[in-house]
Amino acid sequence: MRLLVSVVSKREPAVAQVLSGATPLDALPKEDRIHALQATGIWFQLFTIAKELVAMRSRRSLEQQGGADEVVGSFSNVMKEIAAAGHPPATIRTALDNLSVGPTMTAHPTEAKRVTILEIHRRIYRKLTDLEQQRWAPREREQLINDLEGEIELLWMSGELHLEQPTVESEIAWGLQFFREVIFEATPKLYDSLQEALARHSPGFDFNIPSFMRYASWIGGDRDGNPNVTAKVTEYALNEYRNAVIGWYIAQVRKLVTMLSISANVVEIPDDFKKTLARALHRTGVAAKIVERNPEEPLRQYASTMLARLQGTLGGVSAKPYASVDAFKADLRDLESVMHKLGADLAAKRLVRPLRQQAESFGFHTVSLDIRQNSTVVNRVLGELFKQLDGAAAPVQSTPQWSNRIRVALHSGEQIAVDRGQLSDEARELLDLFGVVRKASLDPNGGGIGSFILSMTRSSEDLLAVYLLAQYAGIATAQGGGAPINLRVVPLFETIADLRAAPDILELLLGDSVVRRSIREFGNRQEVMLGYSDSNKDGGFLASNWELNKAQRRITSLGRKNRVKISFFHGRGGSVSRGGAPTGRAIAAQPAGTVGGVMRVTEQGEVVSSKFANRGTGLYQLEILAASVFAHSVKSPNEAELKDMPEFNEALEALAGMSQAHYSGLINDPGFVQYFNQASPVEELSLLKIGSRPARRFGARGISDLRAIPWVFAWSQNRHLITNWYGIGSALNSFVDVRGIAGRDLLRQMFDKSRFFRLIIDEVDKGLYQTDLEIGRLYASLVQDPKARERVYGKIVAEHALTRKMMSEIHGGLKLSERFPTFKLHFDRLRPQMDSIHRLQVQLLREVRANDRSLPSSKPSVDALLLSINCISAGLGWTG
Repeated sequence: MRLLVSVVSKREPAVAQVLSGATPLDALPKEDRIHALQATGIWFQLFTIAKELVAMRSRRSLEQQGGADEVVGSFSNVMKEIAAAGHPPATIRTALDNLSVGPTMTAHPTEAKRVTILEIHRRIYRKLTDLEQQRWAPREREQLINDLEGEIELLWMSGELHLEQPTVESEIAWGLQFFREVIFEATPKLYDSLQEALARHSPGFDFNIPSFMRYASWIGGDRDGNPNVTAKVTEYALNEYRNAVIGWYIAQVRKLVTMLSISANVVEIPDDFKKTLARALHRTGVAAKIVERNPEEPLRQYASTMLARLQGTLGGVSAKPYASVDAFKADLRDLESVMHKLGADLAAKRLVRPLRQQAESFGFHTVSLDIRQNSTVVNRVLGELFKQLDGAAAPVQSTPQWSNRIRVALHSGEQIAVDRGQLSDEARELLDLFGVVRKASLDPNGGGIGSFILSMTRSSEDLLAVYLLAQYAGIATAQGGGAPINLRVVPLFETIADLRAAPDILELLLGDSVVRRSIREFGNRQEVMLGYSDSNKDGGFLASNWELNKAQRRITSLGRKNRVKISFFHGRGGSVSRGGAPTGRAIAAQPAGTVGGVMRVTEQGEVVSSKFANRGTGLYQLEILAASVFAHSVKSPNEAELKDMPEFNEALEALAGMSQAHYSGLINDPGFVQYFNQASPVEELSLLKIGSRPARRFGARGISDLRAIPWVFAWSQNRHLITNWYGIGSALNSFVDVRGIAGRDLLRQMFDKSRFFRLIIDEVDKGLYQTDLEIGRLYASLVQDPKARERVYGKIVAEHALTRKMMSEIHGGLKLSERFPTFKLHFDRLRPQMDSIHRLQVQLLREVRANDRSLPSSKPSVDALLLSINCISAGLGWTG
């Protein structure tokens, strides 16, 4: 704070008074608003960086005092619990063999900070970590402080707002930055952490540590509602991901060339390696130069052959390129092996093994690029093709004839030749996309294509339509009827109704022989994606979470019945309303037996930068994720807090139903849409230019088609936060009214003994604490219809009071967030500044809405409004 005040005081003395708390932000004259908002936003950001540093310091302190076992959620901590519970080595070995953890980067437009700002934040964090060292001379320490102040000056002068709408290409570059800066390097260290934990708690057992991290991305592949993601963009993304990781390998192998100075004059080189080296030199085409440059240094020569081949793979030199990443991994294993034979075990572990593990984790593609499209588009395009093929006999969608037409075409191996000139742009684009997928599927490295995720999956025919389009594109593994399709097709169940229908949809899908053959091509595993955001918007927080819980249990049971392994892909966002509960607790609360060592999760928007901007935090976040999946896989079958309790399930069913009914009563109020649009900055959010994707699907204007991100974003900006708690108070209260003291006691028992229910109550508790309906009243005053305003706001106030009361009853009279002192202290520290920003934002909304935004005279108010949105996001720690 001192350095920030120093920087601001030199330029805007009046604004420095805002930072000190002497002057409320909303009391400033108009000409000082932008600078004051900028300064406050920077303070919030610096406060968050300091918080991250303190958390890292706390973890190190715990480890110094009590060892790695004391860091909650780490592999050491998890293995300590597993060992204490008496799980045998065979169980641990099975869990390791099945382990596959898939963080998936998405370009959801929730990152309000520019990449330039993120880079400055990273440098500030690193300088703060440098200052943590105690051995600096006073002169050196002063220089570090001056450097830090210089970074804050740059932050002040850089400008926080996106000047232009980000392109998909810029989003791809944004995502790759986290791999180059953090994830590539952190991944082998993650494997080391697991190996050390196993050695500590299961001595005497030699466990094989697989490279279990499987990174994926939607950036460049997610076209659901984003017309900017075209087939050409997807092809561009695949090339960028490929070039990024091969470029990384080139840099690492170059280090090996520099460091592997083992001399044949000092050690005896094994004969088998001499033959391996001769073959490797021959493949480069420049053997003489390599030998001449590094005479009598066979390992350095061998690394040089790898470097030449990697450069050839990128097209840089004429050396024979690697045909596949398997050949590169084989070379690394040979190098590692000879170093072990020579007794250079530590050097092999430090220099070669990390690179081999990176090759196993990232391949030649960095990430598996998922393709996502909406079922509406897929069916519309297939309908066009049928119409051109069948003429007047083309079937109508969602009829038995439609279903039969798809199945007959799929099982007969039907191929088509269509007049592309007669197709719509949408159809041509989708066919072009499948062409890109087909080209990638022929790549011996897998081409970098992950899954085809079908959003808004409503029927098995929706999924079969994807299989059929893939067949038409030539992605079948063989010619003729019934051949497997070489594409992972993943349903995304998003709404409450879809989650309830999911088991029946999958039952029909798995009954199809082509689908079963296709699934067997991918290890007999069917992935299912679950949507937290839309189900929350559809039914409220409690109903959404309960339906997700039930769907997982029912789908897992269905998989067992059909002898198909089921794995889940959790579409979580940053806020708790979109599934963003603490990683360890959220995974630990998943139903028993539904993880099985395999899990994918989305990492969206600002969550990516908060987790992976800095190396220490990035490694910790990856370890929390992987260790939690591992722990659940080993422990969940025997954990009492995950045991299926019929009495608890019956209560949750009743609570979810009542909560959803009350929530629906609010959003279906005749004045609700007007209230939402006017009492929040939802329409103004589009001015932020924080993502390449539009805020609504297909350009419609209703709540139903509004994306879940701006839905949550808007309710957080006006501090209503109804997406986190609305309907739950009425449900709990009705439950106790009907069942009396026995009902209240049951809720308390569920809180004590059900990990799932406790997680919900805890997250509602924190959401209620961040809600402020006195601030909310200011936003409500923007609603023009007084009857609608008082009715909707009155419902929200009443439900908020009731929910607070019921929270207190469940956890024994404690005040909100009393059980989360760190969370409470952090938010309390920011609350006064947050309140003044909200008051100013309401003024700015009145100004912006009263004027023509296109006029130059409106620009100061618009810019100030956008900065206020950024400030509030920074204060809460998330956008959507």
